[in-house]
Amino acid sequence: MHTTRGPALPPFQWLLDEHAGTVLRFLTRHVGGTDAEDCFQETMLAALRAYPSLAHGTNLRGWLLTIARRKAVDSFRASGRRPLSLEDASGEIAAAESTAPDAELWDAVGRLPAKQRRSVGLRFAGDRPYDEIARTLSISEEAARRNVHEGIKKLRREMR
Repeated sequence: MHTTRGPALPPFQWLLDEHAGTVLRFLTRHVGGTDAEDCFQETMLAALRAYPSLAHGTNLRGWLLTIARRKAVDSFRASGRRPLSLEDASGEIAAAESTAPDAELWDAVGRLPAKQRRSVGLRFAGDRPYDEIARTLSISEEAARRNVHEGIKKLRREMR
């Protein structure tokens, strides 16, 4: 009897380098920025523990996202709350924006082109280093730096 194995497993570091940005973006969308980092760490620890027992290296991205989805569900259950949809929270958001001291600045950030807006938000609101911004947005570190630089330049012109 002969069993067929799929592709061999690459080193775990390759898996992390290749899919970390995708997993972090997935978790950020599903649990929010506050809980995404914790869920990401839990996802990668669970993946590292289970990795040696995988039979083959096919669809590793899907495998990681499945683990991430389960960690997101665990996070919701542990917190005893579910995030509000934007429609449900629109009144609360409007009230918070009207009292926020930097509302004008964040309105200007919201008008930036998408890549610049996300890069500036990750850099200054999320306090993320450029290499992490690059991984999160699936761009080069140089492009991340350029997006932040160009976004700040536009904001300075607009806020004068």
